[in-house]
Amino acid sequence: MDALVEEAAKKAAVAWIAVGGRPPTLAWCAWLDGSLLVVTGEGEQAIPGLAEAASAEVSLRGDHGGRIVTFPADVTNLSPSDDAWAELVPQLAGKRLNGRGGAEDLARAWSERCVVSRLTPAGASADLPDDAQAAPPRPTPATRIPRHPFRLHKVRGATRKR
Repeated sequence: MDALVEEAAKKAAVAWIAVGGRPPTLAWCAWLDGSLLVVTGEGEQAIPGLAEAASAEVSLRGDHGGRIVTFPADVTNLSPSDDAWAELVPQLAGKRLNGRGGAEDLARAWSERCVVSRLTPAGASADLPDDAQAAPPRPTPATRIPRHPFRLHKVRGATRKR
């Protein structure tokens, strides 16, 4: 495994995950046992296509917000009947901020209505691009009403009579 991937993933609380050619989605994650674990489903984050995917592309960023590494990952879903579930999901639930109830309650809820995906690095990390990789904002139905500019006083007429 790439040492850069492992070190960045250990420190990451979120990752950008791209599945099936879709734009990357920001997701909460945790690094456990050599893989990133991600929870999706009812009451949790939505990453379209991740539950059905066999692979994904993961990007991790540093404290300064810049991308550190991008790598391909193999995706497997943990089943509540797996030994890995019993070992990893309670640890994952313990790392979940603002979870409802304790770690046991959270793990039980995930087993009933969510998918826990394990993203294991698969291959070398990609070289970082030289350009900014900036993209225009995605279309959205959200709008806001612009405010009128602040004026200290009203100006009446552009010229003054003397």
